[in-house]
Amino acid sequence: MVGVRRGLAVCLVGVAALLAVLDVGPSAWGVGLACAVVLAVAAGRRATVDRVAALGPADLVTLTRATLACGIAALVAEAIAGADVVGVLVPLAVVALVLDLVDGRVARRTGTASAYGGRLDGEADAFLILVLSVLVAREHGAWVLGLGVIRYAYAVAARLLPWMQQPLPPRYWRKVVAAYVGIALTLAASDLAPAATTYGVLVVAALLLAESFGWDVVWLWRRRLNRAGAADVLPAKVLEHDR
Repeated sequence: MVGVRRGLAVCLVGVAALLAVLDVGPSAWGVGLACAVVLAVAAGRRATVDRVAALGPADLVTLTRATLACGIAALVAEAIAGADVVGVLVPLAVVALVLDLVDGRVARRTGTASAYGGRLDGEADAFLILVLSVLVAREHGAWVLGLGVIRYAYAVAARLLPWMQQPLPPRYWRKVVAAYVGIALTLAASDLAPAATTYGVLVVAALLLAESFGWDVVWLWRRRLNRAGAADVLPAKVLEHDR
């Protein structure tokens, strides 16, 4: 077990080291470090709220994936500036996707699964998808940004609408969808598949995300508070995110 502050500090150092190895420009350094700071602050605050003092083995794997995502964000900034980064970005994305399969297994085998770890895992997924969608949208159209923005649009809606603030039941399908979307965006970024195939894969990703978030919204809507102030159905206390 590693203390939360120490783990997040190592994550910041890891991002800086990764950016140095990638030899990116000043703007990419700014993007990468900014993402790392936001990650550390958000994860630290959530740990305080959840009263988490130490990070388990699975949390460290998730933080490694988040560190790679910050490096990928820096490479996307380089791509926007005109650099050819596909040869480096795609392998990093593949490693991050593989680690997404690892952290859940580590959590279960070590008995260290937690609500905090589940949230951290979900946010790491969402951030990687957002970063990749920004890159892919440059070639395949602005609609691809929707793949990365939908998670954050849902979070904003949940803050504004009380009936969306109930805990959701565990649903492994969410992880399957997130994994597919990440793979689809990585494939699109690589330009290895024909344009028609890539477009089809991205459309399927959009449909899967619509189904996943739509299912959650409908589930919450059916259990919203009625006018009398009593819940239609009292949901069990379950994790908001499952590994």
